[in-house]
Amino acid sequence: MKNGNRLIKIGAIGGAITALCCFTPVLVWLFALLGISVLVGYLDYVLLPMLAMFLILLVIGFVQRWRAKST
Repeated sequence: MKNGNRLIKIGAIGGAITALCCFTPVLVWLFALLGISVLVGYLDYVLLPMLAMFLILLVIGFVQRWRAKST
Protein backbone atom coordinates (compact mmCIF):
# COMPACT_ATOMS: atom_id res chain seq x y z
CA MET A 1 0.00 0.00 0.00
CA LYS A 2 3.00 2.24 -0.59
CA ASN A 3 3.76 3.28 2.98
CA GLY A 4 0.21 4.23 3.88
CA ASN A 5 0.08 7.21 1.51
CA ARG A 6 -3.21 6.10 0.01
CA LEU A 7 -4.84 5.71 3.43
CA ILE A 8 -3.55 9.12 4.47
CA LYS A 9 -5.05 10.75 1.37
CA ILE A 10 -8.40 8.98 1.76
CA GLY A 11 -8.55 9.76 5.49
CA ALA A 12 -7.60 13.41 5.07
CA ILE A 13 -9.92 14.18 2.15
CA GLY A 14 -12.84 12.18 3.54
CA GLY A 15 -12.36 13.64 7.01
CA ALA A 16 -12.25 17.19 5.66
CA ILE A 17 -15.42 16.75 3.60
CA THR A 18 -17.24 15.01 6.44
CA ALA A 19 -16.14 17.67 8.94
CA LEU A 20 -17.34 20.36 6.55
CA CYS A 21 -20.75 18.70 6.40
CA CYS A 22 -20.80 18.09 10.17
CA PHE A 23 -19.84 21.51 11.44
CA THR A 24 -21.37 23.80 8.82
CA PRO A 25 -24.91 23.98 7.47
CA VAL A 26 -23.85 22.98 3.93
CA LEU A 27 -25.67 19.66 3.99
CA VAL A 28 -28.72 21.19 5.67
CA TRP A 29 -28.99 23.75 2.86
CA LEU A 30 -28.58 21.03 0.25
CA PHE A 31 -31.28 18.90 1.84
CA ALA A 32 -33.60 21.93 2.02
CA LEU A 33 -33.03 22.68 -1.65
CA LEU A 34 -33.80 19.07 -2.56
CA GLY A 35 -36.92 19.06 -0.39
CA ILE A 36 -35.77 16.27 1.90
CA SER A 37 -35.11 18.36 4.98
CA VAL A 38 -36.97 15.80 7.10
CA LEU A 39 -33.74 13.76 7.06
CA VAL A 40 -31.68 16.53 8.70
CA GLY A 41 -32.40 15.09 12.14
CA TYR A 42 -30.61 11.88 11.21
CA LEU A 43 -27.41 13.46 9.86
CA ASP A 44 -25.52 13.10 13.14
CA TYR A 45 -26.15 9.36 13.14
CA VAL A 46 -24.39 9.09 9.78
CA LEU A 47 -21.82 11.89 9.74
CA LEU A 48 -20.17 11.38 13.12
CA PRO A 49 -19.39 7.67 12.55
CA MET A 50 -18.13 8.53 9.06
CA LEU A 51 -15.85 11.21 10.53
CA ALA A 52 -14.53 8.71 13.07
CA MET A 53 -13.93 6.13 10.32
CA PHE A 54 -11.97 8.58 8.17
CA LEU A 55 -9.88 9.71 11.14
CA ILE A 56 -9.10 6.07 11.98
CA LEU A 57 -8.00 5.52 8.36
CA LEU A 58 -5.77 8.58 8.65
CA VAL A 59 -4.14 7.26 11.82
CA ILE A 60 -3.64 3.80 10.28
CA GLY A 61 -1.97 5.40 7.26
CA PHE A 62 0.41 7.37 9.48
CA VAL A 63 1.26 4.25 11.48
CA GLN A 64 1.97 2.28 8.30
CA ARG A 65 4.18 5.07 6.98
CA TRP A 66 6.04 5.28 10.30
CA ARG A 67 6.59 1.51 10.40
CA ALA A 68 7.87 1.47 6.82
CA LYS A 69 10.37 4.24 7.57
CA SER A 70 11.61 2.60 10.77
CA THR A 71 12.50 -0.69 9.07
